[in-house]
Amino acid sequence: MMKLSLDHKNHIPLHVQAEQLLRNLIKDPQFANGKLLPNEVDLAKQLAISRTTLRQALNKLVYDGLLIRKKGIGTRVAGTAVSSKSNNWLSFSQEMQTRGIPIKNYELHVSWVHPEEIIANFFQIAPDKKILKLERLRGRPEAPFVYFVSFFHPRIGLTGEEDFNTPLYEMLEKNHHIVVNLSKEEISAKPASKFIAEKLEIPQGDPVLFRKRFVYDQGERPIEYNLGYYKADSFVYTVESRRDQ
Repeated sequence: MMKLSLDHKNHIPLHVQAEQLLRNLIKDPQFANGKLLPNEVDLAKQLAISRTTLRQALNKLVYDGLLIRKKGIGTRVAGTAVSSKSNNWLSFSQEMQTRGIPIKNYELHVSWVHPEEIIANFFQIAPDKKILKLERLRGRPEAPFVYFVSFFHPRIGLTGEEDFNTPLYEMLEKNHHIVVNLSKEEISAKPASKFIAEKLEIPQGDPVLFRKRFVYDQGERPIEYNLGYYKADSFVYTVESRRDQ
């Protein structure tokens, strides 16, 4: 194992130093492709810190989606997993850009459809009124990992000729003066249908993370009804809760 150490005389807390050391450590090529990190006992001993202090640092990296811990196996680098936080409802392009993750658009389809009852009820429109449907297959340059289906309220005035390769909410604000202000989400797991399996290049029936997103404007009027199907091994969804004082 490579030589690792912390500065015990430094004013920076040991768990913070350990976290930074781990962030640098997991960038090393030897830990790519999911190789296990040194076990906690050996690592804590080498750093001359308690396992509790080490776990503080490890837990932060697990929360950030950089490490994956499995009981009885150990801790490994998460590799290509993409992380999304529940309090971050930027458009997908903006969210990935803030994380420095390059994104490729594999497919983009625009159509006009009659909404299903659940969508018509969400938008509070008649089911015989056509709405714009946007379907996008997106992912890293190596492979796709998410299939999005979005429906938009006709009030927005979308024509279907917009450049949907640009960040969605930036485009809505610039071209249609729509400012998104609220997002509500539902997360569940479900088996991949034949259609989704083919899009994500996974076996039919494999688990996918299914995310419903309901987006509203500043007046809390519904703007977008979005469905996202994520490859389970390529996406981490993190939740942060803070108790009000």
